[in-house]
Amino acid sequence: MSTLEARHLVKDYHLRGGWRGQTLRAVKDVSFTLESGKTVALVGQSGSGKSTIAKLLMQLERPTSGQILLDGKPVGRRGGALAAYRRSVQMVFQDPFASLNPYHSIAHHLERPLKLHEKARGAQELERGVHSLLERVRLTPADVVAKRRPHELSGGQRQRVAIARALAPQPSFLVADEPVSMLDVSIRLGVLNLLADLQRESELGVLYITHDLATARHFSDEILVMLKGEIVEHGPSDRVILDPQHEYTRLLLEASPNPEKRLAQ
Repeated sequence: MSTLEARHLVKDYHLRGGWRGQTLRAVKDVSFTLESGKTVALVGQSGSGKSTIAKLLMQLERPTSGQILLDGKPVGRRGGALAAYRRSVQMVFQDPFASLNPYHSIAHHLERPLKLHEKARGAQELERGVHSLLERVRLTPADVVAKRRPHELSGGQRQRVAIARALAPQPSFLVADEPVSMLDVSIRLGVLNLLADLQRESELGVLYITHDLATARHFSDEILVMLKGEIVEHGPSDRVILDPQHEYTRLLLEASPNPEKRLAQ
């Protein structure tokens, strides 16, 4: 079993302009562990620090203090150690159109990580790798989809391509930052079900970042509730939803759509 651990993470931003000299603490002593084969939901409103956690885990930013550990070992800051970490931990971004280059084909987007991480060599092996990735995310016929460009696909299809690209290095963990918030409501469930299937099939650990407690309950094993840079509640999904201990969690639940409650009225 592989583990990804955040240990006492702190992230400060030094403000400029009229706020010169002041410091914003975006993440305050956050700790949690993500295991392979499990999904942990990180829930909170905009500005709570969720995306900052994602950037720290992806080594896009460095923590002010604290550690990130993969299988009990601190993450290397450069060279081969950092490259190995990035093979193991991949990200699915919020906006599938912004994360794909409109000038390149879908095949190009998937060939690059296969080459970079040496998962395929030669034209035929690359083509098989691209088709295999597209089939894993249920985009078929793969040979037709591979020739298209991002603007020729729907939002849901683009996000499936982004997921396929993240799968190319054969990671142990996916950090999914609001992966369905930019999609039509009608296709969100399909993408979430795909992530759940991939998690089970490949024993992936998934950090599912969202503001939606309803989907967090159904697609995660544990829920972390974040407020102003801090984890204010943490526990099994059903327990957090059915017996929330923190007032903020209760407020989030009140704000969540509840069809059963509406029908009762």
